[in-house]
Amino acid sequence: MEFTLGTIVLIGVTFGAALVNGAIGYGFSSLTVPIALLFLTNRLLNPALVLVELFVNLYSLLINRSSVRLIWPRAWPIILGLLPGVALGSYLLASIHPGWTKFATYAFLLPIILAQAAGLRRPIRSEKLIGVPFGAGLGFLYAATTISGPPLAVLFNNQGLVKSDFRAALALIRVAESSLTAVAYLHLGLFTAESLSIAYSITPGVVIGIPLGAYLIGRVDADTFRRVCISFDVWIVGFGLARVLGELALARSGYAYLPMAIAIAFDAYLLFMFFSARSRRDSTTAGAASFGTSHRA
Repeated sequence: MEFTLGTIVLIGVTFGAALVNGAIGYGFSSLTVPIALLFLTNRLLNPALVLVELFVNLYSLLINRSSVRLIWPRAWPIILGLLPGVALGSYLLASIHPGWTKFATYAFLLPIILAQAAGLRRPIRSEKLIGVPFGAGLGFLYAATTISGPPLAVLFNNQGLVKSDFRAALALIRVAESSLTAVAYLHLGLFTAESLSIAYSITPGVVIGIPLGAYLIGRVDADTFRRVCISFDVWIVGFGLARVLGELALARSGYAYLPMAIAIAFDAYLLFMFFSARSRRDSTTAGAASFGTSHRA
């Protein structure tokens, strides 16, 4: 693969996405895909990302293996549901127009990311009942777009998984989906010389970025870092959606950017509320600590 401007941008983006993935346990595809689709098609990008993510997910599973036994009862229904979803998503990727795949990717991602930004949570009591259909939808989404982190994060955050269990559940399910998708892509002949070249180009940055992100997250506030990454996702996905609306002639050039503007305005409000709440909480904590010190004195 020639080192064009697009290649250099892709290497930089995947390195940054690997930092995020190493820090919070997901985000590699959801950060990479919206930008990479501006100059690549899903048919070229997806096989490359699936190969890279297979090893990324195996590494994450290895370092979080101590929690696998605890989360297995909650994960196996989702893994079972992956099979039909991956098969259908892979088939559609090989069959439909790349522009419509991009549109579906952005249109599905934007509300999910905004739900994350809003911190919406409503615990589900019967996880096993929703596990198989959720897994089928997840497998379809991953095979068609290589993105599954945001819906998984919404589900597991909603269910209140602690940090170690959260990472282990993500890693286990994503190892299963990337393995199944790789097999499906191989069967459909989607691994081409160009997609393999893309995978080769981005691998060094990913290998460096993931452990570096895991190291850096210990030195910054994890919630703040995660929230800023979500905002970045909103802006990029909104921009990608605007571009593809214009490409498919679904909206006039000016109106195509209206969903992006609405999403960014809503996210800006949520971001303001997030930092305001943190500021009030920090002030309360500092005040309580000050009162405790003066009382002991």
